[in-house]
Amino acid sequence: MLDPAAVVRTFFERMQERAWDAAAELVSGAAQIRFSETGERFDGDGFLRMNRDYPEGWSLRVVDVIADGDRVAAQVRVEQDGTNFWCAGFYTVRDGAIVAGVEHWVTEGATAPPAWRRPYTVR
Repeated sequence: MLDPAAVVRTFFERMQERAWDAAAELVSGAAQIRFSETGERFDGDGFLRMNRDYPEGWSLRVVDVIADGDRVAAQVRVEQDGTNFWCAGFYTVRDGAIVAGVEHWVTEGATAPPAWRRPYTVR
């Protein structure tokens, strides 16, 4: 059985490969996954179907995975049509499968920084 960090990393790698049946082995059908920005909630099966049916043309790369026991944090970059999307995902893994998670998605460069922070930046 894979350790929790390997479960999450392998799940994303299988998504990149479009190996949906293999990815399904790593997510409990009863899992509860939430998107913070939109408030959407998915069970494991719905989460997999949503990702499978997402419009094609995307490529993802796991940037980092950190685990503490059954809790796993992952930073994932998704590129599609010249736009970069970032996911900070926090998951609970039990018995070799993701059973819970929350994903925080942002679009790189989509939000202008507030003017008051300008004096503190280095770019």
